[in-house]
Amino acid sequence: MANKMWGGRFTKDLDEDILKFSSSISYDKELLVYDIIGSIAHAKMLGRCKIIPAQDSVLLVKGLQTLKQKYKRIKLDEKGYEDVHHAVTELLRKEVGDVADKLHVARSRNDQVVLDVRMYCKDAIKTVSEKIKALQICFLTGAKKFGTKTTMPSYTHLKEAQCILLSHQLLAYIEMLERDKERLSDAFRRVDVLPLGSVAHRGTRHDIDRSYVAKLLGFSKVSGNSIDAVSDRDFVIEILSALSILSMHLSRIAEDFIIWSSDEFGFVEGSDAHYTGSSMMPHKKNPDPFELVRGYCGKVYGDLVSVLTMMKGLPLIYDRDMQLDKPALFDAIGIVKDSLTALVKVLDGIKVDEKKLEEASKKEFLFAADISEFLASTKRYSNLKAHEIAGKIVLESLKTGKSIKELDCTKFAPELNPKKVKRLLDPMESVKSVRSFGGTSPGSVKKQIDSWQKRLK
Repeated sequence: MANKMWGGRFTKDLDEDILKFSSSISYDKELLVYDIIGSIAHAKMLGRCKIIPAQDSVLLVKGLQTLKQKYKRIKLDEKGYEDVHHAVTELLRKEVGDVADKLHVARSRNDQVVLDVRMYCKDAIKTVSEKIKALQICFLTGAKKFGTKTTMPSYTHLKEAQCILLSHQLLAYIEMLERDKERLSDAFRRVDVLPLGSVAHRGTRHDIDRSYVAKLLGFSKVSGNSIDAVSDRDFVIEILSALSILSMHLSRIAEDFIIWSSDEFGFVEGSDAHYTGSSMMPHKKNPDPFELVRGYCGKVYGDLVSVLTMMKGLPLIYDRDMQLDKPALFDAIGIVKDSLTALVKVLDGIKVDEKKLEEASKKEFLFAADISEFLASTKRYSNLKAHEIAGKIVLESLKTGKSIKELDCTKFAPELNPKKVKRLLDPMESVKSVRSFGGTSPGSVKKQIDSWQKRLK
């Protein structure tokens, strides 16, 4: 067994089964590079503040920099490591000898681990945000392509509702993803706090320079309370919450494309390089990546709930339960990154059947609300009366089996002459009639596209 970082008051070696049960090395090895980087800053500070001899500080930094250069090749499956911090100490010992023990002056694994996790989270937020932006650009490319010419039905309760521009729906995805980026950006501010120097929980008698370490590691703030710094994982929970909301949005986007890919809709078709087939039914072409994005959303929810549940009953200050925040965090980050990457690839390969969308946009009941709004706009009818008239026209069409164009709509309202009805039932005229800010009119959609073009440039 490798040397333990504790043990002076113990008379027996740690039981192998207990070591295996309590070890976190199988997952916190993800933090290896951050532990090394944090240790380099700590070693520099110890020398600068004359807490250890300058030559020892230089030797520690040199050894740690060697580990940093080769960290990707380091295998941490060796028996005996309790965690990544223990592993770094033992690996450093092989580089510089027993002077490695001086690295742990004025530091505890309590503040060390939360430093590593915070550095990991800062990088993860940046990476996820860039991937979100790539997905937004993908949708913006589609919105620009279909612009103000391609209409489609909108759906409420998964029933045909009104006529919109396809680009308007694609822009809606960009909006929701932007809020996801903002949530992560906001969480970043609370992650960007240096905990190192809090030590086990009360600080240290050594005259350390925490601001210097924060500057070396790129933290904008230093934690103000040593107990809070090591005892809470609310920043992990906040990130998992933001990732859960993001995953919910990705799942809803995936659901739309699953529906649109169905034979009943047939609005879109995925690339053969992205969709999969059936081992039983030769004709099948299944939107599996979208379904997996939808399915993985539940795992991210589970990661959030697991950390919330783990933390809810813990007394201050540090409890070993807290090491279980990392599997959930790493899992959620990995799922979200993979889901975003997959969605961009699959969406880039999607073909839109504009003819089917055009046909679907001509279904007359989509324009019942247009008839109602037109009648109300004449000021002759209240909104309630206009709605009632439009409903009666729909009912007449259903009863007689005739299209609205075939009905004599003037018997419901004299304003509804054949020429006006034909105009009201035209998909492009319908979207053009929308005047409200942020709506589906060609002018509004063009403004949205121009705005996002600048913001995502």
